[in-house]
Amino acid sequence: MLSGMANPRQAAAQLMNFGLIVSTAFMMWKGLSVITDSPSPIVVVLSGSMEPAFQRGDLLFLWNRNIFSETSVGEIVVYNVKDKDIPIVHRVVRKFGTGSKAKLLTKGDNNLSDDTELYARGQDYLVRKDIIGSVVGFIPFVGYVTIMLSEHPWLKPVMLGMMGLVVVLQRE
Repeated sequence: MLSGMANPRQAAAQLMNFGLIVSTAFMMWKGLSVITDSPSPIVVVLSGSMEPAFQRGDLLFLWNRNIFSETSVGEIVVYNVKDKDIPIVHRVVRKFGTGSKAKLLTKGDNNLSDDTELYARGQDYLVRKDIIGSVVGFIPFVGYVTIMLSEHPWLKPVMLGMMGLVVVLQRE
C-alpha cells in the first residue's frame, strides 16, 4: 500500500523539479536581460555573413552599452529591423553624428555591400534604439543546436519528449 502512494508523490516531485528547472532558466534569462539592458542578451549566428569573425552556430553574448558609451565604427552590433523577427549581427562601418541622434550604417564582414537593403522600407540608417546590443564575447559552435531546431522542426518534439523521458525516469 505504501508503494502505491509513493508513485503519485514521486510523479508530483518530478513534475515540480521540471517546473523548477524551467522557471529557473526563465528567471536567469530575464535577469541577464536586465543586467545587460538587452531584450536578447544571447544570440546565435545564423548565417556566414560575419565570417571569419564569427561562424554559423557561434553563441554571442551581448551588452547594450548605450548608457555607458556610444556605439563606434568597427563595433559588432546586433540589431532588429522593423517587422522582421530575426536579429542581424553585423559591424558598424559608418557613423554620422553623435549621441542619441547618431545614424549608423552596418555591413557583414563577408558581404560585398552594406546593409541598406536589409533595413526597413524607407530606412537608410540604423539609430541607437534599433540595436539590441554589442557583442562582448562568444562561444564557438555552441548555438548549432538552435540552428538544427529551426531547420528541422520535427526535432523540437523529439527533444522535448527525450527531456520529459529523462525527468520521468530520473530517480533521486
